[in-house]
Amino acid sequence: MISAELYHVPLSPFCRKVRLSLSEKRIDCKLIEERYWEKDTDFLRRNPAGKVPVLKLEGRVLAESAAICEYLEEVYPEPSLMPRDPMERHEVRRLVSWFDDKFHHEVTSKLLYERVNKKITGQGFPDSTNVKAGLRAIKFHLDYLGWLLDHRRWLAGDRMTLADFAAAAHLSSLDYISDVDWDRNASVKDWYAKIKSRPAFRGILMDQVPGFPPPDHYTDLDF
Repeated sequence: MISAELYHVPLSPFCRKVRLSLSEKRIDCKLIEERYWEKDTDFLRRNPAGKVPVLKLEGRVLAESAAICEYLEEVYPEPSLMPRDPMERHEVRRLVSWFDDKFHHEVTSKLLYERVNKKITGQGFPDSTNVKAGLRAIKFHLDYLGWLLDHRRWLAGDRMTLADFAAAAHLSSLDYISDVDWDRNASVKDWYAKIKSRPAFRGILMDQVPGFPPPDHYTDLDF
């Protein structure tokens, strides 16, 4: 059995994306929580950028979530999370970038980081201006997801891909703090219910962050 160690923090969407990919590919993974903000010397040796996730896999140390997921796809191609067609692969990469860049900047950093990360890392209290901006922005993003799903079975096409995992990683982290209005779009809610029901998602739903209990619906597959 392939085994791995992932240095992570539970609510990081970048770590969650890697965790979902590992689980979908049935790679057993030991999770090691890393207080990356403390800039531990040993951790900086693994990734001089000082960021999670960092994956130790079969003697190799891998960093950066996008690069890790691409590596996993190339070395462990089944089950595949990328289409064969070049244009379809481009669409997957475009949407992964959408969530890890645009959505992260406009929503995740404004809500999750303000409400949770600041307290955990000792950086003070949430900035209400940022929180309000994040709550406005997420409406646009949910509407865009709804538009995609009105034309496709999954976000990037007719089959589940890494794009779905990237989106679900961000939304599940925000759902942990009740910042997703699932009633805004029925198609988005149905899509998330399908993702949430996958075996790969079980570990995500078991996450607990001290001082931040999840809402009751977080683990409910029929939410």
